[in-house]
Amino acid sequence: QVQFVDSGGGLVQPGGSLRLSCATSGMIFQLFGMGWYRQGPGNQRELVASIAGGDSDSTNYAESVKGRFTISRDNAKKMVYLQMNNLKPDDTAVYFCNVVPRPADRYWGQGTRVTVSS
Repeated sequence: QVQFVDSGGGLVQPGGSLRLSCATSGMIFQLFGMGWYRQGPGNQRELVASIAGGDSDSTNYAESVKGRFTISRDNAKKMVYLQMNNLKPDDTAVYFCNVVPRPADRYWGQGTRVTVSS
């Protein structure tokens, strides 16, 4: 059974930082590209960062987070991380990890809530 367990969210002031973690299980993790998605209030879920699987560690970012967010993975621990710096109120959302390029809809986790507010 595939599982994604997201954690690390919280309340932070504008300009602050958070590091999100995603623990995965039930899959051959190193073979899959992984991504962080988010869903803000009243918005559709969007992909904000992705990292390739296999032998490549290439990354991609949405324009809105480029230069502020960094995605990384630890294949030995089957973990994915999202370092978020210089957070803005528009980053307020529930964040989820899932595979890329197409998320596995059956296996969305509970997400982790990030609130950026003064």
